[in-house]
Amino acid sequence: MTTRRRFLAISAAAAAFPTLGRAQPIYTWQGTALGARATLRLAHPDAAAISAEVADEISRLEDIFSLFRGHSSLVQLNSSGVLHEPPFELLECLSLAGRVHAASEGRFDPTIQPLWATFAAASATGALPDEESLHLAGALTGWQRVRLDALSITMDPGMALTLNGIAQGYIADRVAEVLSARGLTNILIDTGEFRALGTHPDGKAWPVRLAAGGEVPLAGRALATSAPLGTVFDENARVGHILDPRTSRPTRSRWQEITVSARSAALADAFSTAACLFDTRAGIEACLAQFPDVKLEAVTPAKIAI
Repeated sequence: MTTRRRFLAISAAAAAFPTLGRAQPIYTWQGTALGARATLRLAHPDAAAISAEVADEISRLEDIFSLFRGHSSLVQLNSSGVLHEPPFELLECLSLAGRVHAASEGRFDPTIQPLWATFAAASATGALPDEESLHLAGALTGWQRVRLDALSITMDPGMALTLNGIAQGYIADRVAEVLSARGLTNILIDTGEFRALGTHPDGKAWPVRLAAGGEVPLAGRALATSAPLGTVFDENARVGHILDPRTSRPTRSRWQEITVSARSAALADAFSTAACLFDTRAGIEACLAQFPDVKLEAVTPAKIAI
């Protein structure tokens, strides 16, 4: 299985544009976040402390959302089918996921993890899943079978969740809160999804370039892009990672790339994923119209449908 690497990059004011601010030394922190390389550059008297606070917050959230930390809240839920006294962040993220699931008529569904695992396991052997494996995995999906409240999250035996289509955005939102509480502005956060605090230091919107071409101005908003073939399960790069819970198979998408903006990076992240499962631009726009602050920024048709 091949994938585009995600990374975290935060540049604040003079850090990215040293000639625009006071002659403040640039502090650079590098580490790992969300399973990929992370870089934080700040030109601020308390840059080291701020960087440490951001890194701690990301690590804390990974302890909730990661599928690769054995002690994470999500892994515990997937292992036993129940999680008592769940963290507020997990409940909030799942509640947002549920709203997107409803707005997208079931296209966005975190319960596809058994399907994802089935495709990933087959991909590791250079193959694709057989029909029986897909049938068994598909039988373990269904958002309506997830029950959550302040006391617990439960789901049917054998089910599992993935929040890869929303958690990167959610974490970008939380990082923005940490930096905003410090009084910082003119910041662009990139956790694979973008979140702009304020504007570019020159007072204009941040110019965010899209991989498929073009540019979106971003100020005080979040931006997320999904590409059906951004991660693939086959050597020919034809079997994409965005799985359709209605068919138990990768979407045969008309789109090369879809970009959505919103106030919330979590919502932008989730809706850009869901949008890949619509056949028409009109369908995408009707879905997004249910949330007044969510906007379709760019759609690039695929040269050949998957």
